[in-house]
Amino acid sequence: MFTANTTLMLVATFLPVLGALVLLLVPKDQRRVFEIGSLLIMIASLLLSLPFWFGYDRASDAVQWAGAWSWIPALGVKFSVGMDGISLLLWLLTTFIGPIAIACSFSAILERHKEYYIWMLVLQTAMLGVFITQDMFLFYLFWEVMLVPMYFLIAIWGGPQKLYAAIKLFLYTLAGSVLMLVALLAIYFLQHQTTGVYDFSLASFQAMAPVIAQQSKSYQTLMALAFFVGFAIKVPMFPFHTWLPDAHVQAPTAGSVILAAILLKMGTYGFVRFLLPIMPTATKELLPWFIGLSLIGIIYGALVAMIQKDMKKLVAYSSVSHLGLCMLGLFALNPYGIKGGLFQMINHGISTSGLFLAVGIVYERRHTRMIADFGGLSKSMPIFATIFMIMTMSSIGLPLLNGFIGEGVILMGSFQAFPWAAVVATLGIILGAAYMLWMFQRVMFGPITEVNEKMEDLNLREILYFAPLVVAAFWIGLYPGPIMAVMDAPVRKLVEQVNPGFHAAQDLAVKQAIAAKIGMQGMAAPAAHHNAAPAGHEAAPAGHEGHAAPHAEPAHGAPAHGGGHQ
Repeated sequence: MFTANTTLMLVATFLPVLGALVLLLVPKDQRRVFEIGSLLIMIASLLLSLPFWFGYDRASDAVQWAGAWSWIPALGVKFSVGMDGISLLLWLLTTFIGPIAIACSFSAILERHKEYYIWMLVLQTAMLGVFITQDMFLFYLFWEVMLVPMYFLIAIWGGPQKLYAAIKLFLYTLAGSVLMLVALLAIYFLQHQTTGVYDFSLASFQAMAPVIAQQSKSYQTLMALAFFVGFAIKVPMFPFHTWLPDAHVQAPTAGSVILAAILLKMGTYGFVRFLLPIMPTATKELLPWFIGLSLIGIIYGALVAMIQKDMKKLVAYSSVSHLGLCMLGLFALNPYGIKGGLFQMINHGISTSGLFLAVGIVYERRHTRMIADFGGLSKSMPIFATIFMIMTMSSIGLPLLNGFIGEGVILMGSFQAFPWAAVVATLGIILGAAYMLWMFQRVMFGPITEVNEKMEDLNLREILYFAPLVVAAFWIGLYPGPIMAVMDAPVRKLVEQVNPGFHAAQDLAVKQAIAAKIGMQGMAAPAAHHNAAPAGHEAAPAGHEGHAAPHAEPAHGAPAHGGGHQ
């Protein structure tokens, strides 16, 4: 059964593809119809998604607005949907980025407008579907479908080497998808052997974690590696990242925005939703390797970004470094680390989208992305320079902007789990500030050439699609509490799935600390009293320390706020 809220969620998800079907009936020479029509459809989907932000029960870790309909009973497949706080945030990020991606395409796309906007709408529904599905079969279906529109967006509207980049993207992602499918089917059949039931539901797969933990070590390792490679390609993590710079550089601006803001988050979402809760034992066994690859990605991505001459490729390699930091947070397996990783996923979607849009602006005006071709743009494009500066500072984690909060929380969680890794990750953050500021300085300041002096500043349309990103960067940086609150309960549940008893141990430690503190205070008061007493009464009676215990007792019943909400 589907409730009214579940139906609204499905409408917001499938409205783009329904709009694409309507646009199929429009003659292909009606450019403005495709532009305005697709923009209105994306905005309508965004507006329909907003009530879910306000209606989400932040105290619950359960899947909300859940609905299921039997689809293929013989295989145990259901059309099952719903969202928790983690999927809600990424779902809302997708509806938020959609209108921006359409608006930035008006002047960038000069041919085959009908096909372009239809593929954009189909891609939007596929991405939204990934985040609402609660059935593994349905998840895999959406996961594969979203690859097709992105392939055509790059292959048709991309740069000079668009076919090479599109095929590379397709092959890498397909290879990862096949490995993920093998792991899913292995667990699916193991489930049938154990329970006698075929069931593709996400809950049933997560419930298999104790059974999987009893299998041979080689079985667990192979399944975990299959999941890991499948999702690591999508993130992408080192050394599976080589498709990303080519795809970013050759993709149209909107393609790069969607790729950075949403598609890369599919990989990190897969780790959170599948690998960690379904195979926690194997994950812990392989954790040193995962951490090592995350750290290599952070440093390698930053170092390679520093030597880039192409602005778009520099931003692409910065994504490798930033998402390596997100993965380090997730692999900390504690509340701070996982919250920071998820929070930084949202931040990366905002800041990197803004950077790709900024690169697209100068490319449309000059048809070059080479850093050496620019200089002094702050004189001819002051509004653009201001927005570019805000997005750059957001990316490097300047206080008061969104990136600062995410990086700080990741480092807190990482330091709790493995201090040495947090120190190495800090070096990547420093390098990130270096290459971003270096790029900004060379593009925006210095002498200006005659051709750059004639470049026009942002028009109203461009200001309007930058504005939501700027507002979001400041809002999250100044007031991160609401987003943290949405992910708090699901993260607590995830940590408990990976580390059973984690929060009970944390609560006990907090209570013991409170009891010790009260005990120390109980000892201090008599000492002060005797210091003021006449001579002969200066020393406390022997055994006086034993009277601290009654004072400490009430603390054991006191609530330990914050123990599980790190």
